[in-house]
Amino acid sequence: MKLWDKGIGLKKEVEKFTVGNDYLLDKNLVKFDCLASIAHAKMLKSINILSETELQDLVKGLNNILILDAKGQFEIKQEDEDCHTAIENYLIKKYGDTGKKIHTARSRNDQVLTALRLYEKEELKNIIDLVKKFTEVIDTAIKSNGDIGLPGYTHMQKAMPTNVKTWLVSYKDSMNDNLILLDAITKLIDQNPLGSAAGFGVPVFKIDKSMTAAELNFSKVMENPIYCQLSRGKFEAQILNVISAIMFDLNKFTTDLMLFGMKEFGYIELSPEFCTGSSIMPQKNNLDVVELIRAKYHVVLGEEFKIKSLIGNLIFGYNRDTQLTKEPLMKSFELVKECLVIIASVVPNLKINKSNCEKAITDEMYATQETYELVKQGMPFRESYKKIGLKFGGIK
Repeated sequence: MKLWDKGIGLKKEVEKFTVGNDYLLDKNLVKFDCLASIAHAKMLKSINILSETELQDLVKGLNNILILDAKGQFEIKQEDEDCHTAIENYLIKKYGDTGKKIHTARSRNDQVLTALRLYEKEELKNIIDLVKKFTEVIDTAIKSNGDIGLPGYTHMQKAMPTNVKTWLVSYKDSMNDNLILLDAITKLIDQNPLGSAAGFGVPVFKIDKSMTAAELNFSKVMENPIYCQLSRGKFEAQILNVISAIMFDLNKFTTDLMLFGMKEFGYIELSPEFCTGSSIMPQKNNLDVVELIRAKYHVVLGEEFKIKSLIGNLIFGYNRDTQLTKEPLMKSFELVKECLVIIASVVPNLKINKSNCEKAITDEMYATQETYELVKQGMPFRESYKKIGLKFGGIK
């Protein structure tokens, strides 16, 4: 039974179109909707809408769903539309009228907001852990190869000498800044929307939003019910902005690896088990894994743009358009996690060719150093700049 069912049948093609793949995406939210429903049931008991026995039945039923979901055995059908309906139907089938009480003082609008918010907090924590793991493998690589000299480039031309440590630390520092962004977005979304109902609060009953916030480990309550709905899509867009920042750094890093792995450079070599081959050229070892990480930055940008586009030009209150922000959010979470996992495996399997790196640091790359040596001896900078420029052919 649909939660909005009033006895009027819905055309199958309309159901298929409006549901889309939402019922499949909602497999990611079952756990979080159950946790939110347990908190909601406890709150309903505290304001005497549920008896102790009814509360215990509902909690037992919701915990059963959690067990089934963990085993991949909780089914959400297309006719359910979403996990919220599937969960409530399960409770009604199991506990009759008691199950029919769980939706008191809430709407699917604040249900999905709450489940998404809990899901997002967990996913952000997972990403934080993976970013930290990546910085750890960078540290290990620095200990092994940090002192190796490396050409520095500007305009994709040789510029000045640097070393592997400075190069790798630049990405570690970038990731540490990303951790600050991840912490900031986690704090931003750590607000309880449960109790905002359809977007205008709950009439008649004096619900306790602070209680559900504490039960669900939210740091604060979203007091304005209209803002709860305004935040949907806005918060997701900001999450993807942070994910894009992480993917941007991975894009830059993998672009370096692709360049340095070319035979013409030969600075790095990736272990063969990380490389694919060619169907026609038997000599090829392709860095496909690195190329795909590089490409997926652009995929995330597309998902971010989808969300930002979808939420534009909507009036205040709930709009069905926001249903379509769910897939780009979930897709981006999975994408950044898989990229962080694979790059953390790639780095320890990079062989840095010291000979090729240091041989590539040619004499003209010390031109700036020579210029300043003359300045140190008293020559005006502009004269020393010209003198060294003439020496290396940079000035004619």
